[in-house]
Parts: sequence; structure tokens; C-alpha cells
Amino acid sequence: MAYQTINPYTGKTVKTYDFISDGDLETALASAHALYKKWKASDALAERISQLRRLAAVLRRNEEQYAKIITGEVGKIISESRGEVELSASIAEYYADHGEEFMAPVPVPTASGRAYYLKQSTGVIFAVEPWNFPFYQVMRVFAPNFIAGNTMLLKHASICPSSAQAFEDAVKEAGIEEGAFKNLFISYDQVSKAIADPRISGVCLTGSERGGASVASEAGKALKKSSMELGGNDAFIILDDADMDVVKRMIAPARLYNAGQVCASSKRFIVTEKNYDRFVSDLIDVFSQVKLGDPMDENTTMGPLSSAQAKKDVLDAIDAGIRAGAQVLYGNKPVNHPGNFVMPTILTGITRDNPLYNKEVFGPVGEVFKVRDEEEAIALANDSSYGLGSTVFSRDLDRAQAAARRIEAGMTIINAPCLTQPDLPFGGVKNSGYGRELAELGFYTFLNEHMVYVPESK
Repeated sequence: MAYQTINPYTGKTVKTYDFISDGDLETALASAHALYKKWKASDALAERISQLRRLAAVLRRNEEQYAKIITGEVGKIISESRGEVELSASIAEYYADHGEEFMAPVPVPTASGRAYYLKQSTGVIFAVEPWNFPFYQVMRVFAPNFIAGNTMLLKHASICPSSAQAFEDAVKEAGIEEGAFKNLFISYDQVSKAIADPRISGVCLTGSERGGASVASEAGKALKKSSMELGGNDAFIILDDADMDVVKRMIAPARLYNAGQVCASSKRFIVTEKNYDRFVSDLIDVFSQVKLGDPMDENTTMGPLSSAQAKKDVLDAIDAGIRAGAQVLYGNKPVNHPGNFVMPTILTGITRDNPLYNKEVFGPVGEVFKVRDEEEAIALANDSSYGLGSTVFSRDLDRAQAAARRIEAGMTIINAPCLTQPDLPFGGVKNSGYGRELAELGFYTFLNEHMVYVPESK
């Protein structure tokens, strides 16, 4: 597939990018590996910390420019794109602030001498990243690896090449050395070639199960460490004692942010009988308040989906669910606009044999499930092949945290939608992937914990 910027609101092709040659790929690999070796010999941690701070400053200085690129390419509303640029800058600052601390040797208790482990870089990291957060997804793997002394090559999604190029331009503007980061417009065959190259030490991917299985297989064949952040079918659990006013305020950010195109957004609303009728009424009210339109317009609250294919996939999923018995409580009507719009839609009556029961719908679709009690709510939440994020609503924080401990997920948020910030680790279990990004846990993903031991003199 060619790399193309197609405006999701107008449907017009803005720019097309050519694939690079095998010679260009070799040049990028050689440059990245050479810089990694240079850093191994000279450390340069202080310089990298300073450079990462400059990158944060570049992002903030050019925030409006980058936000318009993101919105024009993937369709998210302009305020959300500005927020993504700011979040990316804050991630850069976080790892600059904690770089020395995270790189410090760690003592290992032993009675037979002195031991500690060093945190050392391992080489060139190959990153495969998605379109839904074209700056943030890149920054959350670039920043920690850059501080650690790993260099990075990026294969971004084919529908957001302008964002990928803009990120690389920002890195250059910050004065970061050539070889630290390179965006590659490469084919699938070249992806396999890059992963197999001995200069690549690790592979990370954020994307679909299918993409993750393919890239993880290539990495496994080459004995490369990998980290996978895949899809989610996140549960939004509302217990009997939930504050329903709080719940209502959380619906839009939980499901409609970025037109529902978020791996960790709440897809399944699981409600106990006591609050079911109130919640359904609130959900319809929130969904009906959405203002579809030009994502560059400050008054628009939800833009188009990222592509014509994304729209088709969501509508096909809704249709399949309805054919299998799901009922439409709201939405599922055509939107009279050529852009890739899907009307926010609410479905209920989804049984275990319905294809939607264990499917991630990547769009503004809310699925509502009525359960008797907390036990049934947790059982339903766990009855999924996914395990990325989850949310529990209860006035009793001890009860909510006890429920969280029983949920099979990588993340649980209490009384708020699933969120991301630099100091919170992000990742899942089951078919949602493995490994963590962000926070200190994300810093270790592609490091060598090099143990050094000095035995006691006899």
C-alpha cells in the first residue's frame, strides 16, 4: 500500500510518498547502528537529556502546525490533536527529568560480596506504529529508548505519512544527532528485511492482533525481543453504588474521544440492574449531543473516522451484530456528508454467540450489558480474549480496588475513563499484547540489565 495523506473530512488525496529503496534502508540501518556504537563508547547521557528537552520545546513551539497536520490526516478534532502534541512534549520532558535516575546502577542484595546491575542500551529499535495517535505513539517509545542510548527506526501507518515526516523534522529541529531517529516509508517485505537485520536489537508494535502476530513472528524467528500493544475490548463497570452523575460525565471521554478510535477506550458498558435504566438514558443523551463536522472547526465535537476503510469496518461490524440479534438503542443512521463519518451508535442484547461479543469495534459504538451484581459484572468483563484497560465505578474506593484486582487487564482506572500520562505504565495481557510502555516500566523494555558481581575476598 502506498503512503498517502487523504483528508478524512473531504476525501481528497493531499500528498503521496514514494517507497524508499533497499539502499536507503541500508543507509538508515548503518547510520542508526553507528550512532548507537558511538553512544556506547562515550555515554553522552547528559547531551541526550538536553536534546530531549529541546524536542519538547520544539513540539510546544510548533503545536498548532503539528495539530493541523494530525487533524488533516487522521480526522481527530483539532483540540484533541493539540492535546496529543502537548502529551508528546510532556513524555519527552518526563524522560529527560528522570533520565539520570532511571539509568543509575541498582544494588543487588547478596551476603557473599557486592553486586549491582547496570542499565545498558542494546542497539537499534524497530518501531511499527499506528495512525490513531501519530505523534504520541512514536514519542512513547522514542523518548525512553533515546535516553537509554538506543536508536530508533520507524515504520508508521500508511495513512499518516505527513505526521511521520513532521515528527522526524521536529527531531532534526531539536538538533538531535542523525541516526537517533529515522522515519522509513518502507514496504512489508522491507519490514521483514529490517527485522531480520542483525543491527536491529528489538521490535515494538502498536496495532491490530493480526499485525502483532505477523511482526512478533518475524521478531521471534530472528530471536529479537519484542513488545506488543494490541487491541482492546475494555470493560466500563458500573457497580450498584456508583455515582451516576460522575459516570455520565465520563461517558464521552471514555468512548467518543478520537471518534472511538482508541485501543484503550471503553467498548463494553457493564451495568448492574439497579443503575441500568438511568445509565441507558444518560448514554443516549450523551451520544445525541455529539456535533459531527469539520474537525478543524472548534465547535465540532467528533470528526470523521480516519479512512473510508475504517468507516466500512465499523458499519460492517454493526450490521453483523444486528444480524446476530443485537438491538439498536440509538444511532446507526447514515450521515449526510462525504467524509468518513459514523453516527454514534448504542447496541444492546449482545449474546455470547454474537460476533460483537469478543470483537474490538474501532469507532463510536457503545455496547451495553445488564448484569445482576458485581460477580456477574467481573465475570463478563473477564470473558474476553482481550485484556488491555478497564474502568470500575463505585463510591467505595476499597470495593472498587478489590474489584480491580479481579479483572484480567493490564490497567484499571477507578471512577474515570482509561487514560494515559507519562508516569503511568501502559499495556495489556491476553491478546492485547505484552510488555509495557511509559513510566519506569516502559524504560526497561529494551535495556540490558547487566549484572556485575564482586565476591568477598577470602
